[in-house]
Amino acid sequence: MKKYIIYFIIFLLLAIGLMVILNRVSNKNLDHPVITEVSSTKDKEIVVNNISPQIVAQDLEIPWDIAFLPDGRLLVSERIGRLSIITLVGTKKIIHEQTVRETGEGGLLGIVLHPDFLINNYIYLYFTSPPDSGETKNRIERYQLVNDQLTDRLVLLDDIPGAIYHDGGRMEFGPDGFLYVTTGDATRPQIAQDKNSLGGKILRLNDDGSIPLNNPFTNAIYSFGHRNPQGLAWDTAGRLWSTEHGRSGLTSGLDEINLIKLGGNYGWPDSEGDKVKAGTEAPILHSGSDVTWAPASAAFLENRLFFGALAGEALYEARLSNGEIVELKRHFYQQYGRIRTVKVGPDGWLYLLTSNRDGRGRIQVGDDKIIRLDPASLK
Repeated sequence: MKKYIIYFIIFLLLAIGLMVILNRVSNKNLDHPVITEVSSTKDKEIVVNNISPQIVAQDLEIPWDIAFLPDGRLLVSERIGRLSIITLVGTKKIIHEQTVRETGEGGLLGIVLHPDFLINNYIYLYFTSPPDSGETKNRIERYQLVNDQLTDRLVLLDDIPGAIYHDGGRMEFGPDGFLYVTTGDATRPQIAQDKNSLGGKILRLNDDGSIPLNNPFTNAIYSFGHRNPQGLAWDTAGRLWSTEHGRSGLTSGLDEINLIKLGGNYGWPDSEGDKVKAGTEAPILHSGSDVTWAPASAAFLENRLFFGALAGEALYEARLSNGEIVELKRHFYQQYGRIRTVKVGPDGWLYLLTSNRDGRGRIQVGDDKIIRLDPASLK
């Protein structure tokens, strides 16, 4: 009898040990993708198991933008002036650091790859000028990224108004091959209506910084009357959409989703929400005066427009039909905190950047993070 009791105890201990091991593996899979190497005719490929959502990387310092390199790695800007390459298993390699004016909402912001990156290796950076440069300005520079190093620096534009707040910073290449850039009003609302100022605008440039011949005002301006737009995305019909921060402070709210037209005036500071001055464009949707999204990005996936919300601490999804928003959903409310950037990866998944270390968020364990998400899992 005593022998059977010993056998039972040994069996019980083995079973408990197996359960602990399986539980650890399961928890690890929730935090990071499982990576396996498989043979191919050229090189080894990385295959990521479809566990959604995934924490791809963490312990970042205010990440602002993300671009996808052809080899599957992620190029990530951190507002402190750091540009890094991160793999899908979270390994990080810093490839560039520069001095920036990293206060309030400034710093190293947008990054984008040239559509022909495989041929020319061009990348573009948007950042706030360093502290010793006198007046605060924002600047666009182009580099070549070769062997994980930046070379051949070229200043494309260096006279974009800057301030502690409202620095814009999003850059995207449109389907027309032009570079589009959002700029804020640099806390000077009146410059948004000034077509001689680059503040409070959406700009359009050739890839070398020159002005497209069909820009509406013979300068870099594509549309004007913006407060602080930070999202740019094109739908399947080729229409340009932008998300824009509304008023702030005690009267926060009236954030906007706009359909952008060539030469359009979007009204700031005279138009807000349903108050639309004659001759200006009304938003397709706004948050109302009692709700603040603080929308900081935009990404289209079929007929769905996604954007990250900072103050709103969520991922928003606007469903479109015939160019109109018919439904607005909120995902992961207060789960990950402040979400700035949403991008669609080459794998068709959504990549989110949190911004909880920017002085306005509730810092959670591991912040800030890159989160990878299967859009099919959203309900």
